[in-house]
Amino acid sequence: MKHANLNFGLAVLGALFGFALLIVMALPATALADEDALALAKKSGCLACHSVEKKVVGPAWQDVSARYKGDAGARELLIAKVKAGGKGNWTEVTGGVPMPPYSPRVADADIEKLVDFVLSLAK
Repeated sequence: MKHANLNFGLAVLGALFGFALLIVMALPATALADEDALALAKKSGCLACHSVEKKVVGPAWQDVSARYKGDAGARELLIAKVKAGGKGNWTEVTGGVPMPPYSPRVADADIEKLVDFVLSLAK
């Protein structure tokens, strides 16, 4: 009977260890994705006017994400806005300073990644 309890205990311990390992492995992947997105934003010139948490010239990306949370058309709208640039959507924040166009200087796939990152920030 002692061996059965020991084997059961080891099996439970192994399962818990495996579960904990999966959680720990998932955490750095999420942080790495954010780091990659911020590195891409820096390389693309986005951080000259934006930051995640506070207004610089343009709105904070958390504010952008909050404004468009639940909007099914937001992704396509923002991709088009980043590609073509524009003004008027955030005048109260920017004072009318336009966002320059980023296409073709930034690849379309990278613009999509950046917009997905910004939209993921909504809480």
